[in-house]
Amino acid sequence: MKTLELLATARTADIGIAAIDCGADAVYLAGPAFGARQAAGNSVEDIARLCRYAHRFGAKVFVTVNTIVFDNEIDSVKELIPQLEKAGTDALIIQDPAVLELARSSAMALHASTQCAVLTPEKARFLESLGYGRIVLERQLSLSQIEAISKAVNSEIECFVHGALCVSYSGQCYLSEYLTGRSANRGACAQPCRNLYDLEDEKGRTLSKNKAFLSLKDLNLYSHLKELADAGAMSFKIEGRLKNISYVKNVVKAYSEALDKLVATYPDLYKRASYGHSTGGFKPDLDKTFNRGYTSLFIDGKRGNWSSLLTPKSMGELIGTVRKVTPDGFILKPAKADITLSNGDGFAIVTQDGSITGFRADICSGYTVRCKKPEQLREGIPLYRNINASFEKEIQRQSPERVIDVDLTVSFSDGSICASAKTEDGRTASVSLSAPQDKAMNEERMLQTIRTQFAKKSSIYAFRNPEIRCQGEVPFMPASFINAIRRELAEKLDSIPVQPIPLKRGQEDPSVQCNASLSYKFNIANDTDRSIYLRRGASSMEQAYELSHREGIELMRSKYCVRHELGLCPKQGKASKAESLYLRNGKMRLCLSFDCARCEMTVSDSAPTTTKK
Repeated sequence: MKTLELLATARTADIGIAAIDCGADAVYLAGPAFGARQAAGNSVEDIARLCRYAHRFGAKVFVTVNTIVFDNEIDSVKELIPQLEKAGTDALIIQDPAVLELARSSAMALHASTQCAVLTPEKARFLESLGYGRIVLERQLSLSQIEAISKAVNSEIECFVHGALCVSYSGQCYLSEYLTGRSANRGACAQPCRNLYDLEDEKGRTLSKNKAFLSLKDLNLYSHLKELADAGAMSFKIEGRLKNISYVKNVVKAYSEALDKLVATYPDLYKRASYGHSTGGFKPDLDKTFNRGYTSLFIDGKRGNWSSLLTPKSMGELIGTVRKVTPDGFILKPAKADITLSNGDGFAIVTQDGSITGFRADICSGYTVRCKKPEQLREGIPLYRNINASFEKEIQRQSPERVIDVDLTVSFSDGSICASAKTEDGRTASVSLSAPQDKAMNEERMLQTIRTQFAKKSSIYAFRNPEIRCQGEVPFMPASFINAIRRELAEKLDSIPVQPIPLKRGQEDPSVQCNASLSYKFNIANDTDRSIYLRRGASSMEQAYELSHREGIELMRSKYCVRHELGLCPKQGKASKAESLYLRNGKMRLCLSFDCARCEMTVSDSAPTTTKK
């Protein structure tokens, strides 16, 4: 039976706890340093608090230590690893081989970050040979490519299923470092891919102005979970370590419910990677949370419209058009009958020059909105809602609760009571004591009271359908007496650690060799890296770009292609050959080259380059 894991993002421990409550099987977050999102660090104490909560459900906590590490930082990493292990961390997510080397002797599982840019079975086999028990794949892969990688390794396979997309292959984007000195591989990406640019041809003619040519829509593989599982993925990852708690709760709950349906449909094939289930709470809706529009990217092996050209920000859902502009606002013509508006809703419109303008509602009465309206608002213009105030309040007010099901047997015999409990994860506890001496005047009513009181929740346990076994008379038991027994059972169960479903541990295989010559794209940043690659057959190694700042190189490579997006691809019959194009932002100019043999686009700091992938 295959274990399926929903891996949720968390900026903080509190968001991680909310993700567990909404159904996550595991949570990943950054520690105090060396995470690929500098703005999302957490103390070791907070990580320990999250681990204690997650482990009650057999859920796991992964910590990102996935930046490249310089020689003067090795000692700090060496100090951090045992602290994370002591806190209860289940796995480390790693990019730099030096970190892997330092963590090899720990009890934590070791996962190869998506920053390792795993695009081929050969790269996956090499990483597995270093000792990684899980490979996190690049996002720009098709199902057939995922399946090929999965079949090539014994490691667990993890795939992103939702959230923001980097236009570059992960771990191989140097654009931020080139432009601002803030390295994506050091957790400080300035996100220049979300900037607006003018597009020029080789003669300097402007083809299009003020568009987010490098900004992609957000990934949404909600409807592809079964296909991903069949292709070999076991962990489904949600991006967003800078997202707020309502985003995480909404997305996690939606995907958890989808996985529950998948397991229920194929109970002999799949099971969830943790215990318990979420009950109650809001109804999730992926369209009502932050997104730049959704794409399934290359999952089906086909190209589509992947970019969010108009804006790198969230447009939200299309809710209708403006029926009439009024002196103090407007009247909406809704796209659907179930559209409702609330005070505080956020709206966005596309103006005549193609720019995006956002504004907030002050007072909504039906479809009449009072607001400080933008000058560009006009009748007939499409209206998007990027903040649904009512939905946000619903998420805050109606949080799900996570419980573990417990089977309960209550036996009466010879003046004694024995209550025995068994959790869905296999823990057992029992309470035995003398029964009250008074006999129940109405045995049937007393038995019903016993069932009702025992079937309530205590701590995180949902005692369900208690089986009553009675030999002789049924004693009279006050509700307080029954509740005390149930609470004692819960306390005993709490004292027994949950045995989690184990993560795969990697095994080092020194016989697997790497390429003889390693380019800057291997991000070699310290002497330990160089030593590891030398042992694996490397004859020459370039330094990481962050150390060398070489000129005339690829700053980015992507499956996404501006020419294809704009209908200018030779394969579409719209151009004779794929000549270079250029992005301009002020005085800054970037070159877009097109590797049609691989169907990939590159971004460089100068003229087209022949640098190998």
